[in-house]
Amino acid sequence: MLALGSDHAGFPLKEEIKKYLDSNHIEYKDFGCYTPERFDYAIAAQKACDAVISGECDKAILFCGTGIGISMAANKVKGIRAAACSDYFSAKYTRAHNDANCLCLGARVVGAGLAEELVDVFLNTEFEGGRHKTRIDQIADIENGRKLY
Repeated sequence: MLALGSDHAGFPLKEEIKKYLDSNHIEYKDFGCYTPERFDYAIAAQKACDAVISGECDKAILFCGTGIGISMAANKVKGIRAAACSDYFSAKYTRAHNDANCLCLGARVVGAGLAEELVDVFLNTEFEGGRHKTRIDQIADIENGRKLY
């Protein structure tokens, strides 16, 4: 199950991705917003990311104008590794090397067709582990207030 969330700027792209997910029989839960009326991305990011951390959802896909603001909010949720991506390579390797559990897309940056490709590669790329696991552990250490140096 995927957690989805957006602000008003990301709302149209989120709606397009919902159609894509429906056509591919991928389950999701939409944590808002539900109209194009003004809505703050931090609220949607926190709701969707809390669902990932609780285990209700496996990963999150979030949307705002650039993908950056909502990724910053998402990364404040302990245990979330969110990446704003606008190209295939970044979306693939944020999963393969960073074990990202949240993809953030900018509706003013990425069109629906490219967004579908980014969602597809994000959902279908496995974390490689190995030396990358050490780095993920270090990120968790920082998150938990431990010094790496």
